[in-house]
Amino acid sequence: MHSQRGHALLNQDVPSTMPTNLPPTEQPGPIDDLHLLSVEALLQAMHQVDEDVQPAVADAMPALVKLIEALVPRMKEGGRLFYLGAGTSGRLGVVDASECPPTFGVEHGKVVGLMAGGDPAIRQAVEGAEDDPHQGWRDLEFASITPLDTVVGIAASGRTPYVIGALNEARRRNILTGCITCNPDSPIVACCDHPVVAVTGPEFVTGSTRMKAGTATKLLLNRLTTATMIRLGHVQGNRMVDMQLTNQKLVERGARMVAEGTGLALTEAEASLLKHGSVRAAIQAFNS
Repeated sequence: MHSQRGHALLNQDVPSTMPTNLPPTEQPGPIDDLHLLSVEALLQAMHQVDEDVQPAVADAMPALVKLIEALVPRMKEGGRLFYLGAGTSGRLGVVDASECPPTFGVEHGKVVGLMAGGDPAIRQAVEGAEDDPHQGWRDLEFASITPLDTVVGIAASGRTPYVIGALNEARRRNILTGCITCNPDSPIVACCDHPVVAVTGPEFVTGSTRMKAGTATKLLLNRLTTATMIRLGHVQGNRMVDMQLTNQKLVERGARMVAEGTGLALTEAEASLLKHGSVRAAIQAFNS
């Protein structure tokens, strides 16, 4: 586990009444008197504190490798990937899941983001939704979860009942489980097969895990789905050969890929792309 880096302006004076067993993300932020700083000083301080994120993500990589290596064979057999979370963690899962179909051409529902409080909670907090330890599993059942699926809980705090309850039930039914969290030794780590822990430490604004913890979570989710989709064959070379052609920008990008892969002129490549519907199909047609 990486050690916390030093920062200028660090607040080393923790009140004597502060509990000593707080998880890292709940401990006092490293810089105090933020309300007295100029905009420039605030931004510089945030940038400095954010240096903790990349080493924390790097430390989590070996565990992420094991999770991906376990879920890819299941997805090749038709399994799906489910994310469960609440608040910022839930929203990050929904975003990552929703970007997989247009980026990699997988069908909707192959990667699913479920959030405490349902879709309305994506835009507005639903009070108490994350505190029900049974609702996460009910949401998975509503999605017709199967033994081939994989459930990844996302909880910066590592203690969200909505997520932990679902992971416990999934694991009891021999469904592969993983998690992404920023608090070691938290309940979520103990209730899944493949815990991925990025210890980002205290937040710039104490307890605001939308910041360092959220950034680390986003990086890990990016890597999880991107590596998985590459292993599933949705990238050739470094090209998104199955991406959906949903706007002119993507058509132009796809045409360039076809031109690079075939030697066709750009206008011919675009015509072939539109005829065959994907970069993969256009290149295969040229080579057949």
